[in-house]
Amino acid sequence: MMRKKWFFIAPLAIVAMVAFAALGGEVVRLLWNWLLPALFGWRQITFWQAVGLLALCRILFGGVSGRGFRGPGRRRWEKMTPEEREKFRERMGSRCGHFEPPAASPTA
Repeated sequence: MMRKKWFFIAPLAIVAMVAFAALGGEVVRLLWNWLLPALFGWRQITFWQAVGLLALCRILFGGVSGRGFRGPGRRRWEKMTPEEREKFRERMGSRCGHFEPPAASPTA
């Protein structure tokens, strides 16, 4: 039963990813070509450049979730014991000089 379910879900997921890339790339291209040449005098971009820009933003900023680049590291830091944190600071300090831990997340 489970095997049949995956047989339908996997192709649907691939189609959804391709559709997201196509739609997202087109939206990025249209917005870029509408705003940036008029505002800053930058040149227009092609669809494939827009898809690349979309992928770059996803890599750098982590997408819509808002986690961004430092999200997983902050959670890992919060799970460490004080002894593990001190060891980590020492290792990082010897490798790259001064180490500043991630900011503590506000607790409610």
